[in-house]
Amino acid sequence: MTMTGTLLEALDAVVWEGLATAHPVDSVDDVSRALRRLALTSTAATEEDCYPLYSLITREGRATPTATAVALPFVVALAADPALSTAVRVELIELLVALQAPEVMGFDWTQARALLADPQPAVRREALPLAGGIGQLLERWRTETDPTVRVPLLLALGEAVAAGAGQTGSDDEVDGVRTVLAGLVDGDDPVLRVAAVHASAEFDRELPVRHLDRLIELYCDAAERPRFEEVWYTPGVNGPWTREDVVRSTAWKLAHDPDAELRFAVRLAETADRTRDAALCREALDVAWGLLTKRRSVEADLLPLAGGLLASPDGAVRLRAANILAVLGPSAARYADRLAALLGDDAADEYLDGTVAEIARWALTRIGDPRALPGLVEQLRAQEEEQGRGYCIADPRRPDVTDVLIPLRAHADVLLPAMREAIREGGARGGATRAFLEVLAAWGEDALPALPDLLPLLADTWSSVHVLHILRGLGPAAASAAPALSTCEVLDHPGNHALVAATAEYIVGGRAARLRLVGDAVMTASPPGCGPIDALGDFGADAAPYAPQVRCAMENSTHGTRLTAAVTLWSITGRPEPSLRVLEEFVLPVADGGDGFHLLRDALRALIRIGEITPTIRAALLTVRQSDRRLCTDGGYPMIVRDKELRALVDQALAGRTSS
Repeated sequence: MTMTGTLLEALDAVVWEGLATAHPVDSVDDVSRALRRLALTSTAATEEDCYPLYSLITREGRATPTATAVALPFVVALAADPALSTAVRVELIELLVALQAPEVMGFDWTQARALLADPQPAVRREALPLAGGIGQLLERWRTETDPTVRVPLLLALGEAVAAGAGQTGSDDEVDGVRTVLAGLVDGDDPVLRVAAVHASAEFDRELPVRHLDRLIELYCDAAERPRFEEVWYTPGVNGPWTREDVVRSTAWKLAHDPDAELRFAVRLAETADRTRDAALCREALDVAWGLLTKRRSVEADLLPLAGGLLASPDGAVRLRAANILAVLGPSAARYADRLAALLGDDAADEYLDGTVAEIARWALTRIGDPRALPGLVEQLRAQEEEQGRGYCIADPRRPDVTDVLIPLRAHADVLLPAMREAIREGGARGGATRAFLEVLAAWGEDALPALPDLLPLLADTWSSVHVLHILRGLGPAAASAAPALSTCEVLDHPGNHALVAATAEYIVGGRAARLRLVGDAVMTASPPGCGPIDALGDFGADAAPYAPQVRCAMENSTHGTRLTAAVTLWSITGRPEPSLRVLEEFVLPVADGGDGFHLLRDALRALIRIGEITPTIRAALLTVRQSDRRLCTDGGYPMIVRDKELRALVDQALAGRTSS
């Protein structure tokens, strides 16, 4: 089926009726039409003409579509047709690679594998995953001269050896690959040397560590930078890799040895800074950022590195350095003056969120430097009102308003005027209103001066619940807001209406009335534990009549409800047990490598209030404190910030006495 006429005749002979694609919405007729269109249009065909054929790919956990085996010979024939453009042929080969499902392995792939010897380098390169094993790849290596194919061919050889002899080749063939790679690792071609290191890492992960110095030297050679983009290609990836892409890949190869990966990032950044290689310095800092979000032990090495790079002539480097210092918090205090000098620096990076000035101001807030306060609220308001903001969760970015302002409660008198202005001007649906309301709720009584600006927001369901929580936290100090509650609009849900009633009692009712309201809600909750059990804790021993219901909730629930009930029971009875035994359940799993960090936070706060821990909890907390991993799974800057907050709570809990 190499001639268009023959191919069309063969297509006409196929009975497509009764055959199926991978999904009911994809008609098998579309497959037939796509194959015919590719054959007929030939040189005018485009990659989009291939797209209907992707309905032939086996979906995970499902059987291979019946149309796949029938269509495969036509796809192979078209991929081999030199009349089609190289781009279309590459697209078809990508499809063939995806079609190598176990259910169609009986298909004769000989013609497809012949593509490894095609005259077009791009076709040969894309066909590498179709190779029949190490032997065919080795044969290709001995004859291949195009550098854009030799690099991915080396990488394919490494992957094939890693798959193991017997699966992809004989022992002699595996030894042949090892010999080829060993010669190139110590060879004269810098790019092939790096490729050989990467290929060898597939079966010898320590090899990149042993060649770390040489790798750094090669990457820092400015003369070699263009060569990576000239020759480093991989199947399935559109376009060449840049040197920075390869650096990132090398870092992944070092991930099993965190110390080596850290040395790699730090030395690259230091050298790149000296040679004014901004692109390489940025990539090294990106690697460093990834390490910082995973391991706390890297902080000591990254602190001076980031501090020094604040003076970099490259704005994107300064931005990354400022982000590192910001998350490190008080330990970055020695660089406060340098950060303050950047408060007018509007440099940015097209791939990252925020400017140098914005991140420098955040860094100063975390250090506790008052120079961050002027203009802070205005900056955060502009951030929240910004349209089309986007960022990658794992990358450095501007922090959430709550993460910046809640820790600054001591400066509420300075920050409140601008926050109140933003709330008044933005109204209930202003871009920054909700974020500022969350801050005020966390500030408690310090939010009282904003009360006149909050009352109009009760009339809008978008903001009313947030305001109710603030009023409840203010308690009797917000008694003047009682008349406004009659105009409160909430979404029609029993919980919201109960919140309005409870708020009224909290601001104008007596303690006894509040206890009765909360207690009744707990007693009538169905199932037990769904009521406001946590609120009973505010009443201490006065809530004793409800202790049996709280104990019942604790004994018959799990997760957060069980934890809350255990803490409330202690608040009522004043007896550490059985609450401490329940709290153990939320501490021990984290010590064993679990990730229940949000519940651990609540448990730690409870332990701090109780002022006592069991020997089992102490041992577990010591294990947590000594661990190097971040106690957070949120991604990006919260990985470091939340980790530091949680570790501070661990220290406070450990300061309590140990029960006998």
